[in-house]
Amino acid sequence: MINIQVETDPVLKGLNDNKSKEILTSVLKSESIKFCTISIIFGDRKLLQDLKNRFFNMNHTTDVIAFRLNEYKEKNIEGEIYICLPVAKDNAKFFNESYEKEIARLIVHGGLHLLGYDDKTKIEQKKMQSLEDKYLKELKF
Repeated sequence: MINIQVETDPVLKGLNDNKSKEILTSVLKSESIKFCTISIIFGDRKLLQDLKNRFFNMNHTTDVIAFRLNEYKEKNIEGEIYICLPVAKDNAKFFNESYEKEIARLIVHGGLHLLGYDDKTKIEQKKMQSLEDKYLKELKF
């Protein structure tokens, strides 16, 4: 069973919970995932900067961080996706995209990381971007 929880900082506005779940569920099903427990947490700059500093020893804000809580070889995915809504809003303006599409892109991106995709090299980045574009198109963004 696909089990997705969504938490949003009460002072911020993101997508509604059902839309967020629908986006991630679509990606997971397309990647043949049948069992998972994933939390999507929408937060502020401080939360994402603290996580980036604590877990990656980098003192800057980022748009999305994904943590796989179990081994990648396990079929049942357990994980968390943290999305910085203020950075998503900045990105949307910069790339001339809707705020909703940018949040959807970050949900897809975080989901791909939980599935084991990486973006450390140019080739990996191209692969992930191609998948993001594919899933956003399927979701009609």
